[in-house]
Amino acid sequence: MSLDSVEPPHVHIQRERMVAKFWLDPVALERAGGFQPQELNRLFKMTQENRNSLLERWYEYFGK
Repeated sequence: MSLDSVEPPHVHIQRERMVAKFWLDPVALERAGGFQPQELNRLFKMTQENRNSLLERWYEYFGK
């Protein structure tokens, strides 16, 4: 099981050597990791739009 289970629901978004981490409830940027501000805005909006599905998957995976 992933060590992520001890943290609140979140997603990691990675491209090349960049990684962003967003909390899901509520959606908030936790770590930016090299993405440009305009990319982070787009990723934030995508995370918000898919929040319910991402939370469902989180709880399915971690069984909480």
